[in-house]
Amino acid sequence: MKKLFSLKNISIGIGLIITDLAVYVFLGLMLMSYDDFYDESKGAYFSLESMTFWQKINYISLNLWHLINLIFIGFLVYKIVKYSIKNVKFRTI
Repeated sequence: MKKLFSLKNISIGIGLIITDLAVYVFLGLMLMSYDDFYDESKGAYFSLESMTFWQKINYISLNLWHLINLIFIGFLVYKIVKYSIKNVKFRTI
């Protein structure tokens, strides 16, 4: 039977979390230029028409990263529930 919390799995999980946070920091810092150089005459705040090409790329990338994280969290919950149900021994009366 495979262990869920082996040293290998824990180190992979920590590595994924650090990578995820690094991507969030990178995309967040790249999007900070929009706040610094926002001009009201170009359109509403955070509308795509008021952004340059690279700001649009950063904005869309951040939203895609949110979606990827939601899918990964759903997959992780599914695997944990599947593992828990498989290894629980039900008692009969």
